Order: sequence, then C-alpha cells, then structure tokens
Amino acid sequence: MKFTLESSSRVNLVRAYSRAELRIGEEHVRSSCIVAADRLITDWQPARFEALEPGHLPAIFQLEPEVVLLGTGERQRFPPAQIRAAFAARGVGLEVMDLGAACRTYNILVQEERHAVAALFLE
Repeated sequence: MKFTLESSSRVNLVRAYSRAELRIGEEHVRSSCIVAADRLITDWQPARFEALEPGHLPAIFQLEPEVVLLGTGERQRFPPAQIRAAFAARGVGLEVMDLGAACRTYNILVQEERHAVAALFLE
C-alpha cells in the first residue's frame, strides 16, 4: 500500500510498505529495521519476528523512545513475555500491531512530535 503524509519538518516517514519492502523517505528497505524521526537503522537483527529476543532490544532503547510500535508483519503477533517485560521494566510503552498499522501509527505520532520508534518486520 502506498500513502503519503505531508510534513512541515524533516522527519523519517514511512512512505510505502509491502511484504517485500518499506520506503522510508527516499530509502528502500528490504529487511527488518528500526525507524525514529531522526534515525533509520537498517542493519538491525533479527531478520524475522520469530527470532526477536531481549538481546535485540538495546538498539531500540538507545533511542530513548516514549513508545515503541512493533510491526509484526502481515498479521499481528505478540512477542514473548520476556520482551514485554523488558519494555515494562524501562517504562517504555509497547504497542504491537501488523506492519501496516504500525507504519500508519508511527507516521501520525512523529507528525505530532511524539518520541515514537517503530521496529518493523516485513514478514
């Protein structure tokens, strides 16, 4: 699906998404990634949602988000309790949704100048 939000500021917005690719600004991303208003991390492991474990979370927490949108691919899937507990222990909100909903919600939150981060999985 392709969509565009007009932005008066220079922030990373998800311009389009599919099962194969994300377009964030002018970047084409074909793997899992972390996106914040001013950062795009395209070399983030794990490659698939099923492989997500607590050791992958420091890259997210270093961005000091108030809320993280976890886009779990084509359908909504919830992470294990230890992942949810890591967010709760740091007082960081975690919202889990399918990829499309995570992209749309992320765009809205950064447009509102909220400190949101999206961790996005294509599948």
